[in-house]
Amino acid sequence: MARKEQSIAEIDSNTAFRTAGRPVRDRTLSDRAYERIVSMIVLGEFAVGVKLPTEHVLSESLEVSRPVLRQALKQLREDGLIVSRQGSGSYVQRRPDGSVLDFAPVGSIADIQRTFEFRAAIEGEAAFLAANRRTDRDLQKLQTAYDELDRCVQANELGVDADEAFHAAICESADNQYFTSARNSMKANILTGMNLTRNLSLTMPASRLELVQGEHLAILKAIKVSDAEAARLAMRVHVENARKRVFDGA
Repeated sequence: MARKEQSIAEIDSNTAFRTAGRPVRDRTLSDRAYERIVSMIVLGEFAVGVKLPTEHVLSESLEVSRPVLRQALKQLREDGLIVSRQGSGSYVQRRPDGSVLDFAPVGSIADIQRTFEFRAAIEGEAAFLAANRRTDRDLQKLQTAYDELDRCVQANELGVDADEAFHAAICESADNQYFTSARNSMKANILTGMNLTRNLSLTMPASRLELVQGEHLAILKAIKVSDAEAARLAMRVHVENARKRVFDGA
């Protein structure tokens, strides 16, 4: 798939991330600075190994204050895109695959990453409770969703619906409606993130989707044998890995 070049102006001109059909306009200045720097790294304006401009230069070019810039740089470090060297500055550590700009809605990357953080917390605990409370009917529903995901992997299909069904079934198995309610409140964002990561996986060797499916299997097995701690850990590892896969290097 040919990568659609997106200029910084194009990214900055559309700051609305759509949730349930409505644009969200409360994105912070640090989110905008973060996404502009991400775009510059993806487009090769800042190459891997290159030192970023000083905070003074960057804050002026991005038209944000230095505290706002520092927040954006902190997020970039957490995402593994840059690394700070004491007394030297910040350096580009990884260049995401250009496809991330094709598949992510304009201005949505910061929101997608925050959604993954939310999911790790909520779904990790849901998996913990599901391992203790799941019924035979819950297990059958989980197995059906997993089997459909397996079919999608073998057929090289996107599988977003099956992925969503698997994760939703785990929240239902926790037997606490608030997990499902909390997750449903973010469903549009969650689906956007799933669509992004699974599209990116389809551009990689088949082993990528098989790796993701292996993470799903670890969750399913832990819930089946009622190992709550293992289920929580497997879910948190899976969601955190998904967050990191957004920025797999080119």
